[in-house]
Amino acid sequence: MTTWNDFNSAEDQNNFDVIPKGTLVKVRMTIRPGGYDDASQGWTGGYATQSMTTGSVYLNCEFVVLDGPYAKRKMWSLIGLHSPKGPEWANMGRAFVKGILNSSRGLHPQDNSPQAQQARRIQGFADLDGIEFVAKVEMDKDQNGDDKNVVKTAITPDNKAYAGIAGEPTQASASVQQSSPAQSTSTAPTGRPSWAQ
Repeated sequence: MTTWNDFNSAEDQNNFDVIPKGTLVKVRMTIRPGGYDDASQGWTGGYATQSMTTGSVYLNCEFVVLDGPYAKRKMWSLIGLHSPKGPEWANMGRAFVKGILNSSRGLHPQDNSPQAQQARRIQGFADLDGIEFVAKVEMDKDQNGDDKNVVKTAITPDNKAYAGIAGEPTQASASVQQSSPAQSTSTAPTGRPSWAQ
């Protein structure tokens, strides 16, 4: 019988070591909504967060490792959307999202075909919430100065390790790879967003 006054029989806490820097893992990204919208920027749905101290705007993201020895491990990172200090943080955020889309949809970064260009468009941040891609694990320091894992880089099909980690392409990338320009204009409704057809 479990009692709430004797903890001798309770399991020990899990004390996870950090995932080694540079490890490639398949992750699912979820966005923790911050309630900040700016329709003129296309930031709708309450996904963005604005810092009350700096005024910067970002996506607050959680990444869960999907398989392998680190399955179910979680990492947290921010994707920059705007900084009052200048465009650099937003440019890094846009590059990261482009990498996520390339990784998730099996697109080579140099593929500029009409299908690839369409697959790099999103209707809104909701399209990124729950997206799966191959990520490179990196290190940062937490508020106590201890090492913590973060995700800042998506691995794309031009990386030789990508195919072994990515597994089967997502439905969106499969439809992009299999469609020709003639087919892409006359696809039947599939229940997928227009960018994924």
